[in-house]
Amino acid sequence: MKPTDARSGRLPSRRSVLLGGAAVGTCAMVPGLIGLAITSGDASDAAAMEMESHAARRLGVPRAPFEKYAPLIEPQVRRSANGELKTRLRVAYTYKDLGGYRLSLRSYEQDLPGPTLRVKRGDVLRIRLINDLPPNTDPAPLDMTLPHQFNSTNFHFHGGHVSPSGIADNIFRVMEPGQGYDIEIAIPKDHTAGTYWYHPHKHGSADIQLTSGMAGALIIEGDFDDIPEITAANERVLILNEVLFDHRGAIENYDTVWPEAVPRFLSVNGQREPAIRMRPGEVQRWRVLHAGHENNFNIALEGHGLHVIACDGLRCPRIDRNDSLLMAPGQRADILVQAGAAGSYALRAIASDQGYPSPQGPLARLIVEGEPMQMKLPATLGGAPFQPIGGEEVTNRREITLTVDEPEFPPAANYQEFAFLICGQRFDPNRVDHRIPLGAVEEWTVINDHTDDHIFHIHTNPFQLISVNGQALAEPVWRDTVVVPRNGRIVFRSRFLDFTGRYVLHCHMMNHEELGMMQVVEVHEA
Repeated sequence: MKPTDARSGRLPSRRSVLLGGAAVGTCAMVPGLIGLAITSGDASDAAAMEMESHAARRLGVPRAPFEKYAPLIEPQVRRSANGELKTRLRVAYTYKDLGGYRLSLRSYEQDLPGPTLRVKRGDVLRIRLINDLPPNTDPAPLDMTLPHQFNSTNFHFHGGHVSPSGIADNIFRVMEPGQGYDIEIAIPKDHTAGTYWYHPHKHGSADIQLTSGMAGALIIEGDFDDIPEITAANERVLILNEVLFDHRGAIENYDTVWPEAVPRFLSVNGQREPAIRMRPGEVQRWRVLHAGHENNFNIALEGHGLHVIACDGLRCPRIDRNDSLLMAPGQRADILVQAGAAGSYALRAIASDQGYPSPQGPLARLIVEGEPMQMKLPATLGGAPFQPIGGEEVTNRREITLTVDEPEFPPAANYQEFAFLICGQRFDPNRVDHRIPLGAVEEWTVINDHTDDHIFHIHTNPFQLISVNGQALAEPVWRDTVVVPRNGRIVFRSRFLDFTGRYVLHCHMMNHEELGMMQVVEVHEA
């Protein structure tokens, strides 16, 4: 019989055991190694940083200068012209001085994060992806569900309603080291404008590469051109991540990203605690993208509200003020921030429970200074992005269940001993799990039969979330990535339109995807 957590009467998760100090191994012998990302609520940031610094020194992690509150640096911007964005993305190692450490990480264009790609509806995105990583040192494993060949890659347009086939948004392609590949994605003229993103999706290496910082914003322009208060706001792109590294300041082994007790801290645009400057009364639009590999971030801005205008690139039906905003890996939120009085304010990840404690710690610092500006927030946003899906439109219903097969004694377990399953099966790229006729309108129930939250994401078609844990939403919302509560369920409806081909659904906790929590969807001509 498996041991239970005496406080809750449930089986302990891998994280609750490791965070509770029962883990054994390299990092368990170094108190405080997890640093700012998992500080307790009553620990000061300065004390946590000192603990982290001491632990990193003991492991010999390369050091580098660290300027707290350096100006926020936004990624390079590449814009479309004359109906196309034609560009190059080179995948290669780069050295990065990040948060006081000298790190060697995989990157796009030798920068972390990659360039922001800005296009318009109806454009064609043409990318020459050059994989300049060194050859893989490991052969393909017999068990393809295990992490492998970290230098092979590919390209995914997360949230894009585009073709999943050929050389478009095809996550089944394998882009080998030393080779160049063409990607061509036609963006429909009626595509929703908003904040999307791109990242690797090669099964076996996606988690390692995304954790390394291989991600970038992909913005389809024109989403709020009809609202002058939003078009007048200065835009900022904020890509959130959780920086992990080993004793060499690198990520070359999957054991680096699997345990909780490894060096880590939070970053924005590849910076640690940068400064964002505003004038009193100024309104800015922050395009916030959660590119982390596993954990939720519950973000809050000291002394300010977060006015959410879009989620997952999709316009919200109305503008809401939030004191904090929970973001799961893969999600995006477009937020209006109106600066208050002159002063210095912390943007932080605050306490949250996803079945285990979510990371806490500083993300950035808002500095309000200068002459006041007379700007306003919009009163309305103009409604939902799509027509709602009523029950009478549904042509089929499905149910899937997310489960985790854990070893008998989690404290000593390796990642190879865990299996993350959908409907009792690990991912098999050669098995089609769902065949759906083009034009179908389906209602899905996703059940989470586990003691931790999971993050559901499906490619190509967004969905309308209609209920959580059996409670109908008063106002259904449109998403492409959503939290499925632990021991709970969600229900959504989706229209499978425009594109045939194979793509996937999966948990966007990337280590769960990597270890099997993914399925193949095939949309076929009716």
